[in-house]
Amino acid sequence: MSCEHLICARCSNPVVEGRCPTCREARSELHDHGSPVPPAVVLAILVALLFAALVLQRVYG
Repeated sequence: MSCEHLICARCSNPVVEGRCPTCREARSELHDHGSPVPPAVVLAILVALLFAALVLQRVYG
């Protein structure tokens, strides 16, 4: 969903323009597509998996 065609009930302007606090809040909620997992956590998981793979290779290989 995008805010291009939404009209704010508070100020009667397009939400995409963000003229009032309600518009700005709605626009930020609609355009907030950030990852729910921080990149540092993803990197830590990848490092842990690499370490586990190396240990398993030493034990079984």
